[in-house]
Amino acid sequence: MNIKAKLVDKEGLDRILTRIAHEILEKNKGSKNLVLIGMRTRGEFLAKRLQKKIKEIEGVELPFGVLDVTLYRDDFRTRLKQPQVSVSDITFDINEKDVILVDDVLYTGRTVRSALNALMDFGRPATIQLCILVDRGHRELPIRADFVGKNIPTSLNEEIKLKVEEFDGEDAIYLVEAEKK
Repeated sequence: MNIKAKLVDKEGLDRILTRIAHEILEKNKGSKNLVLIGMRTRGEFLAKRLQKKIKEIEGVELPFGVLDVTLYRDDFRTRLKQPQVSVSDITFDINEKDVILVDDVLYTGRTVRSALNALMDFGRPATIQLCILVDRGHRELPIRADFVGKNIPTSLNEEIKLKVEEFDGEDAIYLVEAEKK
């Protein structure tokens, strides 16, 4: 990984998540009908942190689940060599709930499209609101986030790499050179 710049550190990431938690509560007029679903892998850790922040603000612990979209991806057979398939873990009813779908980086929109398909297998939510830590542009599908931590426009030869303490051993957002394909 050729790092071009460290864009956000641990404290900055915490501030972004605090702001997003407040925005979610403001838009939904509280936490009454909300559930949090994090997209595996890093989205689940971001959603767990948002759950904690919302509990600190509202005193309510929102239902929390994890969604794995590997088998729903449109490049499942063509691009992924040995896909790591995990199990989604949503143990509560999402019917008529306001689902906050959390992921780390929004790029083409294809992963989000996969997530929408996967969520429909669990029920029919009242709304699905997309929460993204970083929007880097270059959309291929008409998908936009409801909650965005940072807009970081990138060139096609750049990528955004989020690192979270729980998985990577540090909290940071990096701008890196894209790997050659």
